[in-house]
Amino acid sequence: MTTEPTWKKYLTDYNEGLGLVYERFVLNDFLLELKGRYGFANALEAPLYGMAGVSGINSVALARVKTPVTLLDDNAERLEGVKRIWAKLALPAEFGLISDWSRLPFPDNTFEFAWNWAAIWHLPDPAALLSELVRVSNKLVFVATPNPVQVGYQMRKHIVEPEFVKEIDERWTNIGLIRETLERQGVRILEQGVLDTPPWPDTVMPASELLKKLGVRSKKLDSKFTGEGWRWSTMDYYLGNDYGLYDRVMKYARLERWRLPWQIKQVWSHHRWVLGKKTT
Repeated sequence: MTTEPTWKKYLTDYNEGLGLVYERFVLNDFLLELKGRYGFANALEAPLYGMAGVSGINSVALARVKTPVTLLDDNAERLEGVKRIWAKLALPAEFGLISDWSRLPFPDNTFEFAWNWAAIWHLPDPAALLSELVRVSNKLVFVATPNPVQVGYQMRKHIVEPEFVKEIDERWTNIGLIRETLERQGVRILEQGVLDTPPWPDTVMPASELLKKLGVRSKKLDSKFTGEGWRWSTMDYYLGNDYGLYDRVMKYARLERWRLPWQIKQVWSHHRWVLGKKTT
């Protein structure tokens, strides 16, 4: 029996779960902070996937502040779904379907901000994509990766879902390798850090499913994470159907906002990132 990829579900079912909405809001705030500090005029997100949940909406925060965005995917069905989502949001964007991530269809120096969130480990040649992100950028390159140091990652790898490592290239969780690859392409590293630091570990699955994986059978616990009242949807927020969602979610951001060295926070942070500036 073939199981459909989860991204298909989330093209129409926008109930992502608390953890994903938290990750999305934290990323939104961070992108807007970078926009404010560095003032980039346009953005390329390639690939558009990487975060679980609803595909293709990582760049919505930038589009909402009038930044032209371009999104690339290698799956025609998913890309069509993403286009429908952006049409529903009434936001402009350019979309591209490609088959080779080592050859992006743009001239050199096209974008001021070329970026990716946690997708490069899915690619056959991550280094080639990084090289292309540098080539098509004329200013900034931003790359984030799942953090293998944090507790939830190790739980997922060794207990909950060890088979997932067969589907990715785990070497590219090494932020040092990403830094070195970018630097060889003429990028000067500006900043490095961690992001997405809620009070729960990151196992990339809903809490109710995690409990089942761990062998916990409790109707009382399960009811806390399922049912009509357990709806967390970034799309609801974007569409104006749940204005209070941001405040309800970001009350969990105490760890996120602690001014600690990122080297300490990474024990619990779900993602690591690096930001660089093209120098050649």
